[in-house]
Amino acid sequence: MERLDCDRMLVAVLDTGSFVEAARRLGVSPGQASKLVSRLEADLGVQLIKRTTRALAPTEVGQAYCERMRLLLEEFDTLDASVRNASGAPAGRLRLTAPMSFGTIQLVPLLLAFADAFPDIQVEVNFSDRVVNLVDEGFDMAVRVGKPSDSSLISRKLCDARVVVVAAPAYLARRGVPARPEDLAAHECIIDENFRDPSNWRFTEPPSGSPVTMAVTGRLRFSNGEACLAAAEAGFGIARVPNFIAGRSLREGRVQPLLAAWDDASIAIYALYPPARHLALKVRALVDFLAGSFRNGTDWSG
Repeated sequence: MERLDCDRMLVAVLDTGSFVEAARRLGVSPGQASKLVSRLEADLGVQLIKRTTRALAPTEVGQAYCERMRLLLEEFDTLDASVRNASGAPAGRLRLTAPMSFGTIQLVPLLLAFADAFPDIQVEVNFSDRVVNLVDEGFDMAVRVGKPSDSSLISRKLCDARVVVVAAPAYLARRGVPARPEDLAAHECIIDENFRDPSNWRFTEPPSGSPVTMAVTGRLRFSNGEACLAAAEAGFGIARVPNFIAGRSLREGRVQPLLAAWDDASIAIYALYPPARHLALKVRALVDFLAGSFRNGTDWSG
């Protein structure tokens, strides 16, 4: 078991990039964390981590060892949980990464319900709009908005969302209501830098369904949809945000939808996880729980 503790600590240190954070995650002191990794290096007879006063990084052999050990530890934890739980109930620590806005607005209530339904699973969530490498950074799964770009991951569609164009009634009273995408050229547009091509807004022309792209400009740019919505509510211009962000504001009348007939195609939201011979029970439990929660559609307005 001592060797297993050493292996777990190595993986934690390389996942977090810090002995202090790895020690916090595994519930030991930073000094003990350093001793466990040093003991592992002494046992193997190789250097696994290059340490400096400012940073640490894996050696080539350390990186290879860590990647393989991460998979072995996952297999071990799955086996251990299946033996400890006669009912086959999911157990263990589950690390999830999800986009900031969708995660905090829509996912948190579901994760709390999941935690209540599966008390033996420890849920650790990282909300970030950065595309995380699940294997390299030690995550069990991800929730992402839009078509997955990494073909090495297994994906399961959870639900659909739409991108909506909105503005405050006060702004529209001052500047007029755009009737077609080209009318946006005369308006202040609030740019969401999270989109792949943020300054070019895509639409679908009715009734032909032909794609239309409109270059927009504006003096406010944010890398966060909630900030773009807040600026639109305050009357600074027209924003283009997902309906899971704008829904409540639309329902309460703080903003109103624009160019609804020109809506672009919906965007899908996926659960992603690395391929494995046996999907860990804890991951399967969360994927199934989220899929079931979204099965009857969403109540996002707009």
